[in-house]
Amino acid sequence: MKHKRTIIRWFYPLILGLVAFNVLRVLSDLTINNAFWHGDKTPHIYGLILSTILCYFMDIIWRNRLNKPQNYKSAIKEYLFVFVELFIFSSIFLFLGVVIKMAFVANFVNYFVILITYIPLMLLYYTLMRNEVVNKNYQAKIVQLEKVKTDQAETELKFLKSQYHPHFLFNALNTIYFQVDKNNKEAKQSIEKLSDLLRYQLYDIEKEVAVEQEISYLKSYIAFQQLRMSERLILELYFDPELKEQKIHPLLFQPLIENAFKYVRGDYKIKLEMKLNGNQIQFNIENSVAQSQTGRKDSGIGVENLKRRLNLLYPDKYTLEIEQTKDIFTAKLSIKMY
Repeated sequence: MKHKRTIIRWFYPLILGLVAFNVLRVLSDLTINNAFWHGDKTPHIYGLILSTILCYFMDIIWRNRLNKPQNYKSAIKEYLFVFVELFIFSSIFLFLGVVIKMAFVANFVNYFVILITYIPLMLLYYTLMRNEVVNKNYQAKIVQLEKVKTDQAETELKFLKSQYHPHFLFNALNTIYFQVDKNNKEAKQSIEKLSDLLRYQLYDIEKEVAVEQEISYLKSYIAFQQLRMSERLILELYFDPELKEQKIHPLLFQPLIENAFKYVRGDYKIKLEMKLNGNQIQFNIENSVAQSQTGRKDSGIGVENLKRRLNLLYPDKYTLEIEQTKDIFTAKLSIKMY
């Protein structure tokens, strides 16, 4: 399609040359009752050839210049320059045409009529060409800008995701460390769970995943966290059975769960709900806190990274509310899927 448009474009100067010369003949010949389609056609053919060559000549000059950075400070200066350029080159072509007997200029009036015919038509052609080139360059810049934004977003997302892995790994290894000397069987089970979790984090999260796949990961993650928790922990979980094939970007809920396990104190209660409400996924998690934890407004780098990922992945399509009362720390995340 692009090649076809390029071929068609090369016919534009030809059309302009034919139209401009025939308009000139109408203005100059018919006013003196001389029908140019009668009599010898040779001068007319020569004039068409010379007119077409001039149009192709100007077309090449203009396109080469328009495809380069412009130094004009205003459109007025630009068009004034083009006007002078047209006047000079039209005069040169007329002079050469007369010399080689391809053009006939009877007097100054005839010369003036030629200029006032060609210059306005070619200025109009220049304007159309200019708009085409400007629009093409503008679209190219838009595409380039979008590509840059996409590359930056992907780079930042990869960086943010990479920060979860070491943090999670150190916590997991710490859990295994305290189990090895007590019970080798439990340690092996922990290592197996850890392998599954790391596999999901490292290999299965390049793009969106089904919500049920993410829920399966969250359940495994919670089970793994429970290994290092006291038996006094009261855990309430609810995952909406309607959450199945919907698509979601992964690892958006794990930082909130991680914080709940990290900071649970007091009555040692964690309550988690993940529900489908229309086209939104609503994720609520709360954990009991001790009196000494009152005043904790956020949960460090995990939540900050989560906010940045949400801004990149779901701009204007999510809400994240974090609140702490005397005994409860609550995080609510709502994501509009489409």
